[in-house]
Amino acid sequence: MCMEKNELVVDLMKISESGAPRRSAVLDRKRALVADDETSIARLIRMTLERLGFEVETARDGAEALDQIESWRPDLLILDVMMPYIDGFEVLRRVRREHGDRVRIIMLTAKTEDGDVFRGYRNGADAYLTKPFNPAELATFVRRIMN
Repeated sequence: MCMEKNELVVDLMKISESGAPRRSAVLDRKRALVADDETSIARLIRMTLERLGFEVETARDGAEALDQIESWRPDLLILDVMMPYIDGFEVLRRVRREHGDRVRIIMLTAKTEDGDVFRGYRNGADAYLTKPFNPAELATFVRRIMN
């Protein structure tokens, strides 16, 4: 069934008791940005987050991630460390400096050394997961930090 553009807009809007339009639940979905240069990993993370109800965008490097954080304003950032141009630790540091705790950040990386994990938490990561990862574990961490 094909909807006309106006029908779709009306379908997305709900009328409140007062008669004023109210955004639907679809438009109020949380936003997540996945910053990872490995396409297959980014796709798996995207699928996991979409199943949790997030609207998801991806960035392939740290510079693109910083640009998208400014323009798209995600609620959640899943951040790899080893990416081109600007690494994930620097992205984390800049996001915390410029946005405080508004963006929840999960580091998801192959950097498993204790020093890397401590650096992530010290710079403001809400969680630090290592690759390879279990999508169910990622979903659990996302639910915990977003509630």
